Amino acid sequence: MSLPAAPVVPVLLYDGDCAFCSSSVRFLRRIVKRLPEVAPYQFSDLDALGVTADECAEAVQWVGPDGARASGHLAVAQVLLGAGRAWPLVGHLLRAPVLSPIAGWVYRWIARNRHRLPGGTPACSLGPDGRRP
Repeated sequence: MSLPAAPVVPVLLYDGDCAFCSSSVRFLRRIVKRLPEVAPYQFSDLDALGVTADECAEAVQWVGPDGARASGHLAVAQVLLGAGRAWPLVGHLLRAPVLSPIAGWVYRWIARNRHRLPGGTPACSLGPDGRRP
């Protein structure tokens, strides 16, 4: 049995069915000039990337060229680490032992409430268990 091939370039997977997530990606593209490939998970080869649809529905997923993975706020941190300018500093802060638990909590709160946030729609909502209903 062979493992799925890692992507050639880093990729950030997001929920393309969620208007808030799509708006967030458009905003990220405007403010960060050096981004990895960014793709809706619904149109990506998840098996080849080593992630599941459930994982992608719960949080953004980053898959590195070596197959390394990060989820949620840590995925955002990975994107920022390679973004150039001052963004790597923000990426390091998101991963810092003191701030990472807070950033994780904020990310999970946003994910649970994304249907209520600007750009969100009822299709963005997650169930009480943090998964799509």
